[in-house]
Amino acid sequence: QEHLVESGGGSVQAGGSLSLSCAASGYTFSDACMAWFRQAPGKEREGVARIANYGATDYAESVVGRFTISTDNAKNTLSLQMNSLKPEDTAMYYCAALPRCPPLTAGQALRVGVYNVWGQGTQVTVSS
Repeated sequence: QEHLVESGGGSVQAGGSLSLSCAASGYTFSDACMAWFRQAPGKEREGVARIANYGATDYAESVVGRFTISTDNAKNTLSLQMNSLKPEDTAMYYCAALPRCPPLTAGQALRVGVYNVWGQGTQVTVSS
């Protein structure tokens, strides 16, 4: 059974850093497209960053230059390094996967509906 478990969330002051991890199981990790999404209270879930199974990455404009997505195929792990955090980054962060992923455009790859495996989320809170 396909399964994702996030970890690494927490509270930090503005300007600080956090690193999120997502442990994957139940599918061939190297064949999947992976992404991070976030959802703030009262807002829709939005794509933050994605990494294709061939290594291409894309980011939401709001996090370019601050966040870095990466994978470790040997450990079946997805990561998100978040630097220069801002209060507006406060949200629940979700890991998502599309196993046996076909080529996706950047626009497709940050859409919620593309992914069919989701983690339970990890909270990130940034105080000013």
